[in-house]
Amino acid sequence: MLSSIIIIAAYLMGSVSSAIIVCKLMGLPDPRTQGSRNPGATNVLRFGGKKAAIITLLGDTLKGVIPVVIASALDVSPAVLAATGFAAFLGHLYPIFFRFEGGKGVATAFGVLIGLSWPVSLAVLGTWLLMAYVFRYSSLSALTATTLTPVYLWLLNNPQEYVTMAIPLCLLLIWRHRSNIKNLLNGTEGKIGQKK
Repeated sequence: MLSSIIIIAAYLMGSVSSAIIVCKLMGLPDPRTQGSRNPGATNVLRFGGKKAAIITLLGDTLKGVIPVVIASALDVSPAVLAATGFAAFLGHLYPIFFRFEGGKGVATAFGVLIGLSWPVSLAVLGTWLLMAYVFRYSSLSALTATTLTPVYLWLLNNPQEYVTMAIPLCLLLIWRHRSNIKNLLNGTEGKIGQKK
C-alpha cells in the first residue's frame, strides 16, 4: 500500500508543469503556444529570458528529486525507488493537470538521477555540458547524455532495477525528441540561446 501511494504521489508531483506555472506567474505567454511549444526550460529561455528559464529548470528538476528522496527516506526497495522516479518522469511527460501535454522530460529525468545516484547525475551533467559547449544544441546534448545514462548506472554499480528503469526512460526521452532529431538531421535545429 505504501509503495503504491508513493508511486502515485510521484506521478502527481511530476504532473505539476513548472513552465506553465512560472510563465503564468511572470505574465509570460503559455509556453505551449510559443517557440517549439514545449513546456520546458529551453523553450522558456527562448521567449521568457534567463530568470524564467532557470526557475522552470529548478522546478522540473526538483519534482524528480523530491519523490525519490522521500521514498528513499522511507527505506523502500530499489524496485520501488526506480518506479517512483519513473512515475515522476511520466508525470512530467503526460501531466494529468494539463491535459497530458507535458515537456520532454530532460530536467525531471536528471532530478530522478540525482535522487537515485548523484555520481551518475554528475556524469550525465558533464556529458550534457560538454556536448552543449562543443555543439550548442540542447537537444543533441540531452540525447547524448540520455543514451549514456544506463551505461553510467551499470558502470557505477547501481542496482539492476535502476538500469532496467533507465532503458524505457531513455527510449521515451528519445521519442519525445523526435522532432528535434529531424531538425538536427535537416540542419534546422535552434541553438542554445537562439530566438525562434
